[in-house]
Amino acid sequence: MAQPAFEELVEDFEFLDDWEDRYRHVIEQGKAMDPLAEALKVPATKVDGCASQVWLHPKIEDGVFTFEGESDAMIVRGLIAVLKALYNDLPVAAVAQVDAGGELARLGLNDHLSAQRSNGLRAMIERIREVAGAG
Repeated sequence: MAQPAFEELVEDFEFLDDWEDRYRHVIEQGKAMDPLAEALKVPATKVDGCASQVWLHPKIEDGVFTFEGESDAMIVRGLIAVLKALYNDLPVAAVAQVDAGGELARLGLNDHLSAQRSNGLRAMIERIREVAGAG
């Protein structure tokens, strides 16, 4: 079972009938996030493999994984919010156990993202797993 915040997102998606509504909901999730501090938008936090600009700033405190993120593209910012719901507040050892593809499939994202967006999403997931594995 995924994080409660992600389960809530899955429930929200079940009430949204068409993909355009779901797409808008993802964008709204991104708009609701606090912006990433400009000082954290540095090469070390930039995610390669994304068509848009993406920065992820992970933190591991007391064995718990969290991250903040930012993108210059609204949909990607929303995808960061979805990943935050999936990964934030997990014990760091549990991050690698998350079946991101399976969980995201519950939202139907795989069927509605362009190849570029899907590649960028994979790059963000790889960065999250990489950082958590190093922690």
